[in-house]
Amino acid sequence: QVQLVESGGGLVQVGGSLRLSCAASGRTFINYAMGWFRQAPGKEREFVAAIGWSGGKTFYADSVKGQFTISRNYAKNTVYLQMNSLKPEDTAVYYCAAGAMMVTTPGGYVYWGQGTQVTVSS
Repeated sequence: QVQLVESGGGLVQVGGSLRLSCAASGRTFINYAMGWFRQAPGKEREFVAAIGWSGGKTFYADSVKGQFTISRNYAKNTVYLQMNSLKPEDTAVYYCAAGAMMVTTPGGYVYWGQGTQVTVSS
């Protein structure tokens, strides 16, 4: 089992920044690829970013490329999502997930956090 706990969400103005954190506990963190997803009201959960188990590979949704950065700290068993130049359309609940491979579909991840709300006000 892997337990994931997100933090760092909140209310921010357009153009602002937030850094989300996802703290992992349980099974060895290094064994898992990590992903960030988001879900806005009335919409399906969508892929945002992923990072491989080694940390050397990252992948982003086109909608956030150049705007968001995913990283991981093995000493802290934590994965981060740095979000810059935030827009109202970035408003959603953000979830982190752990899985065997770095994929873009929610079904490819086994463990999920409870989510953290990000609201971007205009």
